[in-house]
Amino acid sequence: MRQIAGVVISDSVLIEGLEVPAVIGIYDWEQQITQPLFIDVEMAWDNRRPAASGAIGDALDYEAVSNAIHDVVSRRSWGLIEEVAEALATLILTDFKTSAIRLKVAKPTAIETARSVAVLIERKAQE
Repeated sequence: MRQIAGVVISDSVLIEGLEVPAVIGIYDWEQQITQPLFIDVEMAWDNRRPAASGAIGDALDYEAVSNAIHDVVSRRSWGLIEEVAEALATLILTDFKTSAIRLKVAKPTAIETARSVAVLIERKAQE
């Protein structure tokens, strides 16, 4: 057993390295271009039911989560990766009914001499 945002979990669904083009940055020139964001998300999800049934309706649909992430990020321009992380966490917790998530948003173009800069957040569903 482990925890995400204080929620004890045994199972999760992960999406790793999801590349999403974004208009993001605090500088004027960044608002004129598209830059890649790489998103990792771990979502608490009891996988016993879908494993037993084999039904997508019982599973956390990671394709739908991925599509929703793309939609949110591409819908507007962003200043900070922190904004993106919070928006995505709220979306996933609310729309996909996960109890907790760990979410990383990385911007590889942020610092020329670094492979990437990222924020990592953990959030749980409101009770």
